[in-house]
Amino acid sequence: MEQKLVITLAIFGVLLLPLSAYAAVYDVSQHGVQNGDITNALLKAWKLAVEAPTESKVLIPKGQWTLKQALLAGPNKAPIEFQVEGTVTAYSDPYDLPDKKGEWWIGMNYLHSLTVSGGGIFDGNGKVAWTKNDCHKNPQCTSKRLPYNLSFNFINNSLVKDITIKDSKYFQSNCISSNNVTFQRITISAPAESPNTDGIHIARSVNIKVLDSIIQTGDDCISFGDELKDVLVKNVRCGPGHGISIGSLGKTDQEKDVTGITIDNCTFINSDNGVRIKTWPSTPSTLKVTDIIFTNLIMQNVSNPVIIDQEYCPWNMCSLDKASLVQISKVKIDNIKGTSFTQDALIFSCSSSKPCQDVQIGDIDLMFSGDPKLGGATTKCQNIKYVTTGKQNPPLCVKTSAPKALPK
Repeated sequence: MEQKLVITLAIFGVLLLPLSAYAAVYDVSQHGVQNGDITNALLKAWKLAVEAPTESKVLIPKGQWTLKQALLAGPNKAPIEFQVEGTVTAYSDPYDLPDKKGEWWIGMNYLHSLTVSGGGIFDGNGKVAWTKNDCHKNPQCTSKRLPYNLSFNFINNSLVKDITIKDSKYFQSNCISSNNVTFQRITISAPAESPNTDGIHIARSVNIKVLDSIIQTGDDCISFGDELKDVLVKNVRCGPGHGISIGSLGKTDQEKDVTGITIDNCTFINSDNGVRIKTWPSTPSTLKVTDIIFTNLIMQNVSNPVIIDQEYCPWNMCSLDKASLVQISKVKIDNIKGTSFTQDALIFSCSSSKPCQDVQIGDIDLMFSGDPKLGGATTKCQNIKYVTTGKQNPPLCVKTSAPKALPK
């Protein structure tokens, strides 16, 4: 009977799918919003979606909404789309959270076939929290418990697209212990002076992509932790911020290898760094960093466009007595163009115990944009074994003296 109904309506130019093919839509505005606060309504709608046997959608419609905190966890039985069309804003007090141990404002855990979309805004309202954050100089800081805006953990086969993440109290977003997740057309923003507002932090994951996005923040645009394999960052604009960083790595001996990270066709504008690999010295960690590609990158007035720093010791919070035991190898650097705000355009400060191996350097064309009286752009090299193709400007490793102290 259902099939006959579809055929009959098609004759009149209207094609309807069987009712069983429609996704359930759970609109949070219909689930008990209280004075614009959607905390309870979102949790109710999410519970229905997670338990739904067929594809469903959780909708935050257009409008201005507030949210205390939400853990949107699985496992889900069927695909879920989290469609955010409105602006969702956090409360300003960084410690007024229902779950004070949760390092997230919105956490999404143990989910598969998830789509986050809708063109909406996640506003972390972080201005008050930034004044309380001294983690950049105090290793015992309590601000490490400040919440991330969006935290993705144990996510598989999922897509995050067409959303804005802004003004987080701490990291803007992360992706941990996940597989086959794509971030596409994401806009991430926070003031340049906002501390520890990394755009996306990725670790312990496989097959992660960040595509076609704009990231402007007060720390790394994208940072990578350990135990990573097959990551692609392409068509991303970074700046202001601290660039795209692999690491810091090797601080603990439990960390695992990083392999297969490609940064392709990205633009860096007025950022404190371009692309870099950073590892800690004087630790027992022996992980490997291998198969890294930095290619087709444009630098616009960027400090330190390319860095390998194996003496990473911010704010003198470690010892330089022993060289890093992290092995960096199979690195390809090619087609890097633009201007460097610092005279040292390329810095290779590799470990004396584990020199950088099999580094391939292709076309480089970086001009010093500072005071011409200082001369042109330069490179600094230490404990690196490399081969070149194409042309390099500035010339590579003319002197082998130790580099200047690196930015932290």
